[in-house]
This record gives sequence, C-alpha cells and structure tokens, in this order.
Amino acid sequence: MPPTAAPAWNTLHVGDNLDVLPRLAPGSVDIVYTDPPYNTGNDFAYADRFRDGSHADPYAGRHAAWTAMMRPRLEAVREVLAPHGAVFVSIDDNEAAHLRLLMDEVFGEANFLAQIVVNLNPKGRQLGRGFATSHEYVLAYARHLPACVVEGSSTESVDEADFPLSAPDGRRFRYLPLRNTNKKFNPVTAPTLHFALHGDPATGRVATTEFPGSQALTPVFGDGRPAVWRWSRPRVDERPDDLECRVIRGRTGERVDIFQRDWLLREGGRRKKLRTIWLAEEIGSTDSAVAELKALVGHVFESPKPTGLVRRILSTVPNDAVVLDPFAGSGTTGHAVALANAADGGTRRCISINSAEPTREGSNARLAGLPTVADITRARLTAVAEQVGGGLDVHASPG
Repeated sequence: MPPTAAPAWNTLHVGDNLDVLPRLAPGSVDIVYTDPPYNTGNDFAYADRFRDGSHADPYAGRHAAWTAMMRPRLEAVREVLAPHGAVFVSIDDNEAAHLRLLMDEVFGEANFLAQIVVNLNPKGRQLGRGFATSHEYVLAYARHLPACVVEGSSTESVDEADFPLSAPDGRRFRYLPLRNTNKKFNPVTAPTLHFALHGDPATGRVATTEFPGSQALTPVFGDGRPAVWRWSRPRVDERPDDLECRVIRGRTGERVDIFQRDWLLREGGRRKKLRTIWLAEEIGSTDSAVAELKALVGHVFESPKPTGLVRRILSTVPNDAVVLDPFAGSGTTGHAVALANAADGGTRRCISINSAEPTREGSNARLAGLPTVADITRARLTAVAEQVGGGLDVHASPG
C-alpha cells in the first residue's frame, strides 16, 4: 500500500463558526488563537442570529450585542478544546472588560492564565481625542488549569548576555546560589533540604560526603539565618559537575558558599518566562502585519495581526499542536503555523474558520477580486502553501 499522505498544515472551513465548530470532535484542539470582530464604539454590526437590540442605552446595547455574539462561540470553542488546551483572544479597550467577565463565565475564573498587553502600534493612534493608544490585549484562559500544557515561557526570550561566563569547552553559563533565596523555604517549611554539603573552594569540588580538603557547609541566608538548598542529596550526587564551591564576600565578610553552574544551552532547551507586555520590536506591529499580507496577496485587509504575535503563542505549546482560529480574518494564524513548522520541523496543524461575509464595495479586497472575507483567507493560505509549504484543504459549510 502507498504511504498515507501527511495531513495538510492548513485547513480552511468557509462558513459561520457556529455551524462549523459543533462538527469538530470534542477535545480535538490543543490551542486556540483568534482575533474576533471588534466593537469599535460605532454601532456594532455583525451578521448574527443572537443579536439583541432591545437596550435603550446605545452603549449598553452595543456591549450586549457584542457579548451576545461572542458567548455561544466561546462556549463552542470550550467544547472542542482538549482538557490540556488553552484559548488566546485578541481584544482592544472597547470590550476588554466585558470579554474578561465573559471568559470568566465561560471558562471559569480559576482558569485565567494572563491578560497580555500587546504593543501593536508603537507610534500610537494620532487621530481622535485623548491619548495616543499604542496597545491592545490578549486574554488567555486554560480549559482546565491543572492539566494545561501551556508554558508561560519561550526559548526566544532567552538573552545570551545573561550568561557571561564560559567553561573551557566554550559553553556559556552563569552562577546561581544553590541555597534557596526565597525565605518562605527554610528548615521549618522544607526540612529535608537543610543538610550539610562538603566543598573545597580551592578546587571547586562539591559532594554529599566528606573528602580530603573539604569543609562542611550548611545553607544560610545573607543575614546568617538557616536556609535550605534548592537541590536534594540525590540530585547533588547526579550532577556534581554542575556545582562549584567558591569564596564570596557577604555582609559579614568573606565566606564559602556553593553555586550552581546554570548553562545557557541545556538538555531540552532553555526557556525563559514571558513577560505580560509584548513589544512590537519582538512580535511585529500592525504595519508589519500589513506588509506581510501585502507581500502575499496585496493590501486587502485593514488590521491584520502580525504572524510574530501568533508564533509567540505557539512557542508556549508543543510543536505538534492542533491550532484553531474561529475568526480567521486574513489568515494570520494559518500563516504563523506554516512559518513555525518550516522553522523547527514541527507538525502543527491549523483549522481556520471564516464566513463568506461580503467585502465592502470599493474596498481593496473587492477591487482585487475577493468578494468575501473568506476569499481573503483562502488567497493568503493558498499563497502560504505555495511559498512556505504544508498544503491547504478547503471545506465549504453546508450550513
């Protein structure tokens, strides 16, 4: 029998996400990123069966219409997310507070991961009154926090300058105290980690047992109070070459202490916790996102997200993740998945959903021969498949 072809990196479903999402297998998606239609402060318009125009207060009516549109879609997203999965949603100030409350309701407040500030417009919006807004948000929630595989860290955020020392073989490292510097951990709260190690500052050698030239050392805080080690005895025995006994100058003068050599490159790859402010120079901006799209299919979408934003989110999960974008827009998520696979050999797959909502008369998209928003998504993902690889499957919703 001929070998089975690998599934396409990108799949596009054309149709209303409320029709498509229930046809996806429950628990079949690892991570969701989406950029839903924003409520810009004008009359919120979205072709939707859930819209409620009964509110006398126009502001309350717009917020209610937006949340009524989003609630069933977030509930449907929750159903297709695996227990270890998570959802990331872009939003601006107009609905950030309402989305936070809605996601607390749908996903549970206990499953909140982060509210990330994304600096997509470094120059700030110069039109209109008030401040020059230069940010949006990404709200992140786990499906079930205890099982969530999302790491709030990434290899890309590691700075080599943080590792200023070099071993004889050229490997870069830094020294970290082996004692736990957090005073919550002490001989009372962690008694098994308070024990004597033996070290020789002349040679640097460290061991759990006495040896010629060694001295017994117990962990202490800088003020002399008893502390605990970060490593257990068995771990010290497993990795003695990663420890070094050194003379240092403390508050009370010189003393001998034990340090860990923390290597820049280590088994499994080094990761660093991601901050909750993501700068344009790190992940791209609205301008760079427009340029990315223009290079593929032209300037046919007003406010796409940069692929760098999505790739940073992808970096927090394994490289074989099934990714979903229920409001696919210009196709940024599928593009980012293809770029990530091409870069690291991953096997991520992206399911994009977009409706066949008409593009505006006279718009760049309509003039480019793209009569619906889904046609923009299809055009971009087709170009991605041709230039980056991975293929594209397209399905039209019967709904």
